Amino acid sequence: MSLEITFLGTGSAFPAPARGAAALVLRREGQCWLFDCGEGTQTQLMRSHLRAARITKIFITHLHGDHFFGLPGLLCTLSLQSNPDASKAPVDIYGPLGLRSFLWRSLELSHSQLLFPYTVHELVPTRDQCPAEEFKDFSSWDRGEALPQGPPGRVLHLDPGEDSYLLVEDEQLVMRAFRLFHRVPSFGFVLEEKPRPGKLNVQKLKDLG
Repeated sequence: MSLEITFLGTGSAFPAPARGAAALVLRREGQCWLFDCGEGTQTQLMRSHLRAARITKIFITHLHGDHFFGLPGLLCTLSLQSNPDASKAPVDIYGPLGLRSFLWRSLELSHSQLLFPYTVHELVPTRDQCPAEEFKDFSSWDRGEALPQGPPGRVLHLDPGEDSYLLVEDEQLVMRAFRLFHRVPSFGFVLEEKPRPGKLNVQKLKDLG
């Protein structure tokens, strides 16, 4: 499995002229997976050798602005570069609880209509992921409120047995999220390549001694 990592931004708290806010891209078999999307990420993408249209998954570590304020703008730019296609697979977005409401409201308030589908999969944090006085429970947001245009997606809870959240699994890899301790609930992402069975012809080897 071929993997390539490109750092688009490594700045902390705010972008600088020569250093973008947090964002990196993992390129895998023609697809791009974006990790964090700080302010100015789409500009950094334009300066890189990557094609933003290849982004199929986005992972947000935590809801501090320097890690996700660039997301609504990036989605709108991708939409401007897209053609309506009902059969197109949605862009999957993973992040902490509250991300779905933020995106939906940002796009609604700005009268932005995306020409491609997207889904938001929210990770439910545990209270020990940040100082007690900083923990905010977003699980009741929008409850009882009609969100007819809101994006679909799963609500993911911690698997106590694995002490992680299963996000993506296919024939080649498994992607999980793990809890991190920060000022707000935060997650780290681990991509693990599955063992690849060998292709030796055992019987032929035995025949040849």
